[in-house]
Amino acid sequence: MATRTSRAASSAPLPVLKRLLPVALLTIAVAWTSTSAKAADEIVIGASIPLSGPLAGFGSFQKWGYSRAVDEVNKAGGITIDGRKMPVRLVLRDDKTDPNVTAANTESLLSRDQARALLGSCTPALVNAGALVAERKKIPLVTGCNPLEAFKSVRKWNYAWDLFFHEPELAAIPFKVLDDLKLETNKKVAIFHDNGPDGQVVGGTLWPQMAKAAGYEVVQNASFPVDNTQFTSLVAEAKAKGAEVVLVDAITPQAVSIRKQIASAGYAPKLLVIEKGAEPVQFAEALGKLADGVLVGGYWDPSFPYPGAKDLATTFESETKLTFSQHIADSYAAAQILLDAIASAGSLDPEKINAAVAKTDKTYVVGPIKFDESHNAKLPLAMLQWQGGKTSIVWPADRATGKILFPVP
Repeated sequence: MATRTSRAASSAPLPVLKRLLPVALLTIAVAWTSTSAKAADEIVIGASIPLSGPLAGFGSFQKWGYSRAVDEVNKAGGITIDGRKMPVRLVLRDDKTDPNVTAANTESLLSRDQARALLGSCTPALVNAGALVAERKKIPLVTGCNPLEAFKSVRKWNYAWDLFFHEPELAAIPFKVLDDLKLETNKKVAIFHDNGPDGQVVGGTLWPQMAKAAGYEVVQNASFPVDNTQFTSLVAEAKAKGAEVVLVDAITPQAVSIRKQIASAGYAPKLLVIEKGAEPVQFAEALGKLADGVLVGGYWDPSFPYPGAKDLATTFESETKLTFSQHIADSYAAAQILLDAIASAGSLDPEKINAAVAKTDKTYVVGPIKFDESHNAKLPLAMLQWQGGKTSIVWPADRATGKILFPVP
Protein backbone atom coordinates (compact mmCIF):
# COMPACT_ATOMS: atom_id res chain seq x y z
CA MET A 1 0.00 0.00 0.00
CA ALA A 2 2.78 2.42 0.90
CA THR A 3 4.46 1.79 -2.48
CA ARG A 4 1.28 2.35 -4.50
CA THR A 5 0.53 5.59 -2.63
CA SER A 6 4.03 6.82 -3.29
CA ARG A 7 3.71 6.07 -7.02
CA ALA A 8 0.39 7.87 -7.21
CA ALA A 9 1.83 10.93 -5.61
CA SER A 10 4.89 10.93 -7.84
CA SER A 11 2.78 10.55 -10.99
CA ALA A 12 0.50 13.53 -10.23
CA PRO A 13 0.77 16.29 -12.84
CA LEU A 14 3.20 19.03 -11.79
CA PRO A 15 0.68 21.87 -12.34
CA VAL A 16 -1.73 20.16 -9.90
CA LEU A 17 0.97 19.92 -7.23
CA LYS A 18 1.84 23.58 -7.76
CA ARG A 19 -1.80 24.56 -7.24
CA LEU A 20 -2.24 22.37 -4.13
CA LEU A 21 0.95 23.41 -2.36
CA PRO A 22 -0.07 27.03 -1.60
CA VAL A 23 -3.46 25.81 -0.31
CA ALA A 24 -1.80 23.31 2.03
CA LEU A 25 0.67 25.89 3.32
CA LEU A 26 -2.14 28.41 3.87
CA THR A 27 -4.18 25.83 5.82
CA ILE A 28 -1.21 25.08 8.09
CA ALA A 29 -0.52 28.78 8.59
CA VAL A 30 -4.15 29.59 9.45
CA ALA A 31 -4.32 26.69 11.97
CA TRP A 32 -1.06 27.76 13.61
CA THR A 33 -2.10 31.42 13.72
CA SER A 34 -5.50 30.54 15.20
CA THR A 35 -3.96 28.39 17.93
CA SER A 36 -1.34 31.02 18.76
CA ALA A 37 -3.90 33.82 18.87
CA LYS A 38 -6.16 31.81 21.16
CA ALA A 39 -3.25 30.98 23.46
CA ALA A 40 -2.32 34.68 23.57
CA ASP A 41 -5.83 35.60 24.74
CA GLU A 42 -6.05 33.20 27.70
CA ILE A 43 -4.01 31.54 30.40
CA VAL A 44 -4.04 27.76 30.01
CA ILE A 45 -3.31 25.55 32.99
CA GLY A 46 -3.60 21.78 32.77
CA ALA A 47 -3.91 18.66 34.88
CA SER A 48 -3.92 14.93 34.25
CA ILE A 49 -6.15 13.33 36.88
CA PRO A 50 -7.79 9.90 37.41
CA LEU A 51 -11.32 10.33 36.10
CA SER A 52 -11.60 6.58 35.44
CA GLY A 53 -9.98 3.47 36.87
CA PRO A 54 -9.58 2.54 40.56
CA LEU A 55 -8.81 6.11 41.67
CA ALA A 56 -11.70 7.78 39.86
CA GLY A 57 -13.25 8.71 43.21
CA PHE A 58 -10.23 10.83 44.05
CA GLY A 59 -10.17 12.35 40.57
CA SER A 60 -13.79 13.48 40.77
CA PHE A 61 -12.99 15.57 43.86
CA GLN A 62 -9.85 16.98 42.26
CA LYS A 63 -11.81 18.00 39.19
CA TRP A 64 -14.26 19.91 41.35
CA GLY A 65 -11.57 21.59 43.46
CA TYR A 66 -9.45 22.67 40.50
CA SER A 67 -12.48 23.88 38.55
CA ARG A 68 -13.86 25.80 41.53
CA ALA A 69 -10.64 27.77 41.99
CA VAL A 70 -10.44 28.63 38.29
CA ASP A 71 -14.11 29.63 38.12
CA GLU A 72 -13.66 32.03 41.04
CA VAL A 73 -10.72 33.74 39.36
CA ASN A 74 -12.62 34.10 36.09
CA LYS A 75 -15.69 35.51 37.83
CA ALA A 76 -13.41 38.15 39.33
CA GLY A 77 -12.23 39.15 35.87
CA GLY A 78 -9.26 36.86 35.31
CA ILE A 79 -5.57 37.53 35.96
CA THR A 80 -3.58 40.57 34.86
CA ILE A 81 -0.70 39.61 32.58
CA ASP A 82 1.55 42.37 31.26
CA GLY A 83 -1.11 44.94 32.09
CA ARG A 84 -4.01 43.05 30.46
CA LYS A 85 -6.74 41.00 32.14
CA MET A 86 -6.87 37.44 30.79
CA PRO A 87 -9.26 34.56 31.55
CA VAL A 88 -7.96 31.20 32.76
CA ARG A 89 -8.79 27.99 30.91
CA LEU A 90 -8.40 24.70 32.77
CA VAL A 91 -7.68 21.65 30.60
CA LEU A 92 -8.21 18.26 32.28
CA ARG A 93 -7.12 14.94 30.83
CA ASP A 94 -8.04 11.51 32.21
CA ASP A 95 -4.99 9.45 33.16
CA LYS A 96 -7.15 6.36 33.79
CA THR A 97 -5.16 5.65 36.99
CA ASP A 98 -2.14 4.74 34.84
CA PRO A 99 1.22 6.49 35.41
CA ASN A 100 2.20 5.98 31.76
CA VAL A 101 -0.94 7.81 30.67
CA THR A 102 -0.25 10.55 33.22
CA ALA A 103 3.16 11.15 31.66
CA ALA A 104 1.75 11.12 28.12
CA ASN A 105 -1.11 13.44 29.12
CA THR A 106 1.31 15.88 30.69
CA GLU A 107 3.33 15.97 27.48
CA SER A 108 0.11 16.67 25.55
CA LEU A 109 -0.98 19.39 27.95
CA LEU A 110 2.25 21.22 27.28
CA SER A 111 2.68 20.61 23.55
CA ARG A 112 -0.88 20.41 22.25
CA ASP A 113 -2.86 22.44 24.79
CA GLN A 114 -0.05 24.94 25.41
CA ALA A 115 -0.47 24.86 29.17
CA ARG A 116 1.72 27.45 30.90
CA ALA A 117 1.58 25.74 34.30
CA LEU A 118 0.30 22.47 35.73
CA LEU A 119 -1.64 20.89 38.59
CA GLY A 120 -0.99 17.35 39.81
CA SER A 121 -2.77 14.00 39.77
CA CYS A 122 -3.36 11.84 42.88
CA THR A 123 -1.23 9.25 44.74
CA PRO A 124 2.57 9.00 44.38
CA ALA A 125 2.67 6.86 41.25
CA LEU A 126 0.50 9.26 39.26
CA VAL A 127 1.67 12.58 40.69
CA ASN A 128 5.35 11.74 40.35
CA ALA A 129 4.92 10.57 36.74
CA GLY A 130 3.49 13.94 35.74
CA ALA A 131 5.89 15.91 37.91
CA LEU A 132 8.90 14.32 36.22
CA VAL A 133 7.64 15.55 32.84
CA ALA A 134 7.06 19.04 34.25
CA GLU A 135 10.55 18.99 35.72
CA ARG A 136 12.11 17.99 32.42
CA LYS A 137 10.18 20.70 30.57
CA LYS A 138 10.89 23.29 33.32
CA ILE A 139 7.21 24.05 33.85
CA PRO A 140 5.84 24.71 37.37
CA LEU A 141 3.47 22.08 38.81
CA VAL A 142 1.61 22.42 42.11
CA THR A 143 -0.04 19.37 43.63
CA GLY A 144 -1.63 17.83 46.68
CA CYS A 145 -2.57 14.18 47.08
CA ASN A 146 1.03 12.95 47.32
CA PRO A 147 2.53 12.06 50.74
CA LEU A 148 5.60 14.19 51.28
CA GLU A 149 8.24 11.49 51.71
CA ALA A 150 7.03 9.67 48.59
CA PHE A 151 7.35 12.96 46.70
CA LYS A 152 10.69 13.99 48.17
CA SER A 153 12.32 10.60 47.60
CA VAL A 154 12.05 10.79 43.80
CA ARG A 155 14.57 13.57 43.20
CA LYS A 156 15.51 17.12 44.14
CA TRP A 157 12.63 19.08 42.67
CA ASN A 158 13.01 22.45 41.00
CA TYR A 159 9.60 22.97 39.39
CA ALA A 160 7.23 20.64 41.28
CA TRP A 161 5.63 21.62 44.62
CA ASP A 162 3.62 19.41 46.99
CA LEU A 163 1.23 20.21 49.85
CA PHE A 164 0.08 17.15 51.79
CA PHE A 165 0.68 15.14 54.95
CA HIS A 166 3.95 13.70 56.25
CA GLU A 167 3.96 9.89 56.42
CA PRO A 168 5.75 9.55 59.80
CA GLU A 169 3.04 11.69 61.42
CA LEU A 170 0.31 9.64 59.75
CA ALA A 171 1.88 6.37 60.93
CA ALA A 172 2.12 7.59 64.52
CA ILE A 173 -1.50 8.69 64.88
CA PRO A 174 -3.15 5.28 65.62
CA PHE A 175 -0.86 4.77 68.59
CA LYS A 176 -1.39 8.33 69.83
CA VAL A 177 -5.16 7.77 69.61
CA LEU A 178 -4.90 4.51 71.56
CA ASP A 179 -2.79 6.19 74.22
CA ASP A 180 -4.52 9.57 74.51
CA LEU A 181 -8.04 8.10 74.54
CA LYS A 182 -6.94 5.24 76.83
CA LEU A 183 -8.34 2.53 74.54
CA GLU A 184 -7.67 -0.98 75.87
CA THR A 185 -6.45 -3.72 73.52
CA ASN A 186 -4.18 -6.77 73.78
CA LYS A 187 -1.53 -4.71 71.93
CA LYS A 188 -1.29 -7.19 69.05
CA VAL A 189 -1.16 -5.54 65.63
CA ALA A 190 -1.80 -6.88 62.12
CA ILE A 191 -0.68 -4.79 59.13
CA PHE A 192 -1.96 -5.18 55.55
CA HIS A 193 -0.43 -2.88 52.94
CA ASP A 194 -0.18 -2.71 49.17
CA ASN A 195 3.18 -2.68 47.41
CA GLY A 196 2.77 0.83 46.05
CA PRO A 197 5.23 3.57 47.08
CA ASP A 198 3.21 4.89 50.03
CA GLY A 199 2.02 1.43 51.07
CA GLN A 200 5.60 0.24 51.38
CA VAL A 201 6.65 3.31 53.35
CA VAL A 202 3.72 3.45 55.76
CA GLY A 203 2.85 -0.25 56.09
CA GLY A 204 6.20 -1.82 55.42
CA THR A 205 8.41 0.49 57.46
CA LEU A 206 6.74 3.17 59.55
CA TRP A 207 3.87 1.30 61.23
CA PRO A 208 6.16 -1.48 62.50
CA GLN A 209 8.55 1.15 63.88
CA MET A 210 5.78 3.12 65.55
CA ALA A 211 4.18 -0.03 66.98
CA LYS A 212 7.42 -1.13 68.58
CA ALA A 213 8.08 2.33 70.03
CA ALA A 214 4.58 2.38 71.55
CA GLY A 215 4.96 -1.07 73.11
CA TYR A 216 2.81 -3.01 70.64
CA GLU A 217 3.63 -6.35 69.01
CA VAL A 218 3.29 -6.71 65.24
CA VAL A 219 2.07 -10.30 64.81
CA GLN A 220 1.55 -9.97 61.05
CA ASN A 221 2.87 -7.66 58.32
CA ALA A 222 1.48 -8.64 54.92
CA SER A 223 2.14 -6.97 51.57
CA PHE A 224 -0.01 -7.50 48.47
CA PRO A 225 -0.16 -6.24 44.85
CA VAL A 226 -2.07 -3.00 44.32
CA ASP A 227 -4.65 -4.81 42.16
CA ASN A 228 -5.19 -7.75 44.54
CA THR A 229 -8.81 -8.67 45.32
CA GLN A 230 -8.61 -11.70 47.61
CA PHE A 231 -7.58 -11.17 51.22
CA THR A 232 -9.19 -14.14 52.97
CA SER A 233 -5.88 -15.80 53.89
CA LEU A 234 -4.48 -12.54 55.30
CA VAL A 235 -7.63 -11.94 57.32
CA ALA A 236 -7.66 -15.53 58.58
CA GLU A 237 -4.05 -15.20 59.77
CA ALA A 238 -4.73 -11.95 61.61
CA LYS A 239 -7.78 -13.49 63.28
CA ALA A 240 -5.87 -16.64 64.25
CA LYS A 241 -3.08 -14.56 65.80
CA GLY A 242 -5.58 -12.56 67.82
CA ALA A 243 -4.67 -9.09 66.55
CA GLU A 244 -7.04 -6.54 68.06
CA VAL A 245 -5.49 -3.65 66.13
CA VAL A 246 -5.57 -3.84 62.32
CA LEU A 247 -3.79 -1.24 60.17
CA VAL A 248 -4.43 -1.19 56.41
CA ASP A 249 -2.92 0.90 53.60
CA ALA A 250 -4.71 0.26 50.29
CA ILE A 251 -6.60 2.07 47.54
CA THR A 252 -10.40 2.24 47.74
CA PRO A 253 -11.48 -0.93 45.86
CA GLN A 254 -9.08 -3.06 47.90
CA ALA A 255 -10.00 -1.24 51.12
CA VAL A 256 -13.66 -2.07 50.52
CA SER A 257 -12.84 -5.71 49.81
CA ILE A 258 -10.71 -6.02 52.95
CA ARG A 259 -13.45 -4.59 55.16
CA LYS A 260 -16.03 -6.95 53.68
CA GLN A 261 -13.78 -9.97 54.04
CA ILE A 262 -12.99 -9.10 57.67
CA ALA A 263 -16.73 -9.09 58.37
CA SER A 264 -17.33 -12.31 56.40
CA ALA A 265 -14.65 -14.07 58.43
CA GLY A 266 -16.37 -13.14 61.68
CA TYR A 267 -13.24 -11.25 62.67
CA ALA A 268 -13.83 -8.33 65.04
CA PRO A 269 -10.69 -6.27 65.71
CA LYS A 270 -11.22 -3.53 68.25
CA LEU A 271 -9.45 -0.84 66.20
CA LEU A 272 -9.46 -0.74 62.39
CA VAL A 273 -7.48 1.92 60.54
CA ILE A 274 -7.62 2.04 56.73
CA GLU A 275 -5.40 4.68 55.20
CA LYS A 276 -5.77 6.02 51.67
CA GLY A 277 -8.69 3.88 50.52
CA ALA A 278 -11.05 4.92 53.31
CA GLU A 279 -10.68 8.62 52.57
CA PRO A 280 -13.29 9.20 49.81
CA VAL A 281 -17.03 8.93 50.43
CA GLN A 282 -17.17 6.12 47.84
CA PHE A 283 -15.68 3.89 50.56
CA ALA A 284 -18.61 4.50 52.89
CA GLU A 285 -21.15 4.31 50.08
CA ALA A 286 -19.87 0.87 49.07
CA LEU A 287 -19.95 -0.48 52.61
CA GLY A 288 -22.94 1.11 54.31
CA LYS A 289 -22.91 0.31 58.03
CA LEU A 290 -19.71 -1.73 57.66
CA ALA A 291 -17.86 1.58 57.25
CA ASP A 292 -18.88 2.70 60.74
CA GLY A 293 -15.94 2.66 63.12
CA VAL A 294 -13.24 2.66 60.42
CA LEU A 295 -10.54 5.24 61.16
CA VAL A 296 -8.53 7.20 58.59
CA GLY A 297 -5.99 9.99 58.96
CA GLY A 298 -7.32 13.36 57.90
CA TYR A 299 -5.63 16.59 56.86
CA TRP A 300 -8.80 18.65 56.38
CA ASP A 301 -12.31 19.09 57.69
CA PRO A 302 -14.81 21.95 57.27
CA SER A 303 -14.58 22.57 61.01
CA PHE A 304 -10.89 23.51 60.79
CA PRO A 305 -10.33 27.23 61.56
CA TYR A 306 -9.13 28.20 58.09
CA PRO A 307 -10.65 30.82 55.76
CA GLY A 308 -13.38 29.40 53.57
CA ALA A 309 -13.24 25.84 54.99
CA LYS A 310 -16.90 25.61 55.96
CA ASP A 311 -18.10 27.39 52.83
CA LEU A 312 -16.09 25.06 50.57
CA ALA A 313 -17.81 21.95 51.91
CA THR A 314 -21.23 23.61 51.86
CA THR A 315 -20.79 24.72 48.25
CA PHE A 316 -19.58 21.29 47.15
CA GLU A 317 -22.52 19.48 48.76
CA SER A 318 -25.01 22.03 47.42
CA GLU A 319 -23.70 21.73 43.86
CA THR A 320 -23.12 17.98 43.71
CA LYS A 321 -25.59 16.58 46.28
CA LEU A 322 -22.67 14.45 47.49
CA THR A 323 -20.86 14.26 50.83
CA PHE A 324 -17.67 16.31 50.81
CA SER A 325 -14.20 14.76 50.73
CA GLN A 326 -11.02 16.28 52.12
CA HIS A 327 -9.61 16.02 48.57
CA ILE A 328 -11.71 18.98 47.47
CA ALA A 329 -9.62 21.08 49.83
CA ASP A 330 -6.05 20.22 48.83
CA SER A 331 -6.96 20.36 45.12
CA TYR A 332 -8.72 23.72 45.57
CA ALA A 333 -5.76 25.06 47.55
CA ALA A 334 -3.20 23.77 45.03
CA ALA A 335 -5.04 25.56 42.22
CA GLN A 336 -5.33 28.76 44.28
CA ILE A 337 -1.59 28.68 45.03
CA LEU A 338 -0.75 28.30 41.34
CA LEU A 339 -3.20 31.01 40.28
CA ASP A 340 -1.90 33.37 42.98
CA ALA A 341 1.64 32.75 41.74
CA ILE A 342 0.67 33.57 38.15
CA ALA A 343 -1.02 36.76 39.37
CA SER A 344 2.00 37.68 41.48
CA ALA A 345 4.36 37.06 38.57
CA GLY A 346 2.17 39.12 36.24
CA SER A 347 3.69 37.04 33.48
CA LEU A 348 3.36 33.70 31.74
CA ASP A 349 7.10 33.13 31.92
CA PRO A 350 7.40 29.73 33.68
CA GLU A 351 10.53 30.83 35.54
CA LYS A 352 8.74 33.84 36.99
CA ILE A 353 5.70 31.74 37.93
CA ASN A 354 7.92 29.15 39.57
CA ALA A 355 9.75 31.83 41.55
CA ALA A 356 6.39 33.18 42.75
CA VAL A 357 5.28 29.71 43.90
CA ALA A 358 8.50 29.45 45.92
CA LYS A 359 7.58 32.66 47.77
CA THR A 360 4.14 31.38 48.82
CA ASP A 361 3.44 32.35 52.43
CA LYS A 362 -0.29 32.52 53.00
CA THR A 363 -3.11 30.77 54.83
CA TYR A 364 -5.39 28.87 52.46
CA VAL A 365 -8.40 26.64 53.06
CA VAL A 366 -6.04 23.84 54.21
CA GLY A 367 -4.06 26.09 56.56
CA PRO A 368 -0.79 28.04 56.35
CA ILE A 369 1.28 27.18 53.27
CA LYS A 370 4.99 27.86 53.01
CA PHE A 371 7.17 25.51 50.98
CA ASP A 372 10.46 24.24 52.43
CA GLU A 373 13.73 23.51 50.62
CA SER A 374 12.33 20.16 49.45
CA HIS A 375 9.30 21.92 47.89
CA ASN A 376 7.06 20.42 50.61
CA ALA A 377 4.31 22.11 52.61
CA LYS A 378 3.15 19.91 55.50
CA LEU A 379 -0.53 19.77 56.42
CA PRO A 380 -1.40 18.99 60.06
CA LEU A 381 -3.25 15.74 60.72
CA ALA A 382 -6.23 14.57 62.72
CA MET A 383 -7.93 11.17 63.05
CA LEU A 384 -11.28 10.81 61.33
CA GLN A 385 -13.81 8.03 61.82
CA TRP A 386 -16.69 7.01 59.60
CA GLN A 387 -19.95 7.31 61.52
CA GLY A 388 -23.32 7.10 59.78
CA GLY A 389 -21.98 7.83 56.28
CA LYS A 390 -19.92 10.86 57.33
CA THR A 391 -16.56 11.41 58.98
CA SER A 392 -16.18 12.82 62.47
CA ILE A 393 -12.94 14.06 63.94
CA VAL A 394 -12.21 11.92 67.00
CA TRP A 395 -8.64 13.07 67.71
CA PRO A 396 -7.05 15.36 68.84
CA ALA A 397 -9.41 16.52 71.56
CA ASP A 398 -9.17 20.21 70.67
CA ARG A 399 -10.46 19.52 67.16
CA ALA A 400 -12.88 16.68 67.89
CA THR A 401 -16.36 16.90 66.39
CA GLY A 402 -17.51 13.54 67.74
CA LYS A 403 -16.67 10.70 70.13
CA ILE A 404 -14.83 7.62 68.93
CA LEU A 405 -16.74 4.40 68.32
CA PHE A 406 -14.71 1.77 70.16
CA PRO A 407 -14.51 -1.10 69.72
CA VAL A 408 -15.44 -1.22 66.04
CA PRO A 409 -19.22 -1.91 65.83
